[in-house]
Amino acid sequence: MISSLRIENFALIDEVEIQFTSGFTVITGETGSGKSILLNALSLILGERANYSIIGDLKNKSIVEAEIEVSEFNLESFFSANELDYFEKCIVRREISNQGRSRAFINDTPVQLSTLRDLSSQLVHIHSQYNTLELKDLSFQLNVLDILSGNKENTTKFRIAFNEYEVGVKTLNKLKTKLSESSSMADYNEFQLAELNELRLDAIDYDQIQSELTSAENVDDIKLCYDELSEGLNGDRGAINILQLLKASLQKNSNIDGGIKAMYDRIESSLIELTDIASDAEDKLNDIEIDPAKLMELSEQVNAYNKALHKHHSRNQSELLDYWNELKSSSVSDEALQLEVELLELELNAQHAQLNTLAEALHGDRLKSIPAIENELKEALQSLKLVDTELVFKLTKLDGLIETGNSKLEIFFSPNAGIEPVPVHKAASGGELSRVMLALQSLISAKTKLRTIFFDEIDTGVSGDVAQKVGATLTKMGEGMQVIAITHLPQVAAKGGQHLKVSKSNINGRTKSFVSQLNQEERIEETARLMSGDKINDAALENAKALMS
Repeated sequence: MISSLRIENFALIDEVEIQFTSGFTVITGETGSGKSILLNALSLILGERANYSIIGDLKNKSIVEAEIEVSEFNLESFFSANELDYFEKCIVRREISNQGRSRAFINDTPVQLSTLRDLSSQLVHIHSQYNTLELKDLSFQLNVLDILSGNKENTTKFRIAFNEYEVGVKTLNKLKTKLSESSSMADYNEFQLAELNELRLDAIDYDQIQSELTSAENVDDIKLCYDELSEGLNGDRGAINILQLLKASLQKNSNIDGGIKAMYDRIESSLIELTDIASDAEDKLNDIEIDPAKLMELSEQVNAYNKALHKHHSRNQSELLDYWNELKSSSVSDEALQLEVELLELELNAQHAQLNTLAEALHGDRLKSIPAIENELKEALQSLKLVDTELVFKLTKLDGLIETGNSKLEIFFSPNAGIEPVPVHKAASGGELSRVMLALQSLISAKTKLRTIFFDEIDTGVSGDVAQKVGATLTKMGEGMQVIAITHLPQVAAKGGQHLKVSKSNINGRTKSFVSQLNQEERIEETARLMSGDKINDAALENAKALMS
């Protein structure tokens, strides 16, 4: 329940802190006094969109803060999941500035507006005279049936399972699209893979092949080079013969001069190296053979390799090898993707079969519960002076599944005996709709956890004995939950355990709204004012006392 509500610089309110009690609280005040300001302030706490025009003129921001007891709601997991401190008395706050900024807090921790909305919606519900439009919503009607039939938990479990199934279906469709796109490229990829397979990129070094081809194509130049090298070293006037003559000349004096001996040793070493070079040149010259078939083979290999490099925008064999491995992996991935699709289809088929079973059971439970619910509603409507009024729950089965099962519900309304029921939103008047919603809310409140419900002029369009019945219904609802109601009817105001009055005054040229809690004597006067207007007479006071007693 809401323990307190603090409002600062909000519309006509400078600052007010309201202490609420449990049970049934009524709020009264003249038209235009500012009762709707309380409703708008509470809407901010519920995470509704901010209207920045309501910021007061004392400062550049408005603050609405509520202290709410949450111990009865088992919300520890919610606070933990959102990394919030948990206290049995939770403080929620909303701040809006005239710069168009809005901030929300739970226990002084900044939160997203959606988080505030998720929490507050479990704790407080606002029902205004305009919320009777909910009755036109078929999903709202089915939700009412589930609450009254005790199927809310089963519906929630089904919704979770159905949403998981829908996520799986979306995943399957994405996988199928991916597989289809991949399959459309499969033939082309296989062709490219076959081309690259022929190159044997993992076994052949194409840099070496290119080197061999270059040598084969320039064999005449190579032979000439080796021949010139051999002649230059071994010829009659070659370097070896010249060095041998020098060696013989130095040998005569090598024993008498150390420098000559060193030169002799170096020439001897050079002769050994040059002789070896000359021998290698002779061997290379003798080994060179021209094989036209081999030359063609090398040329074809290099051409195929260079063509592949150009085709696949590769700079070298390493990049081409990476692409080849990618193509091989793609082929394997397609097989794995196909298997993944098949396994997911099997899983989803099993989930769908289970959902069908759950939906059938849920539909059956709903169907069985309808007669008893219709009787309960008939009694509730009779207590609100809708004696011959009936609400008929017409439940039909859908061909497919939706997130609430396979049921479609439409509530029909008959205002009088002998009149064929028609859809509720087409038949009921405004006053009747208000009482229908009150009857539904009174039954719902008995089935759900304790929370706060705020009625904004739910008694619109009723008077006399009907107003008495409305007050009695709200009082009974207040026995199990916190009920707060804005009213203009003395019959309803007299039933409140707590009575708040909203008034308006002109102070120093500024119109301001105030909220005060009335004592017993003030309550009597306010109830009498609701009956007789500003001129309260003794008869009105006596009638007010009688109503309150």
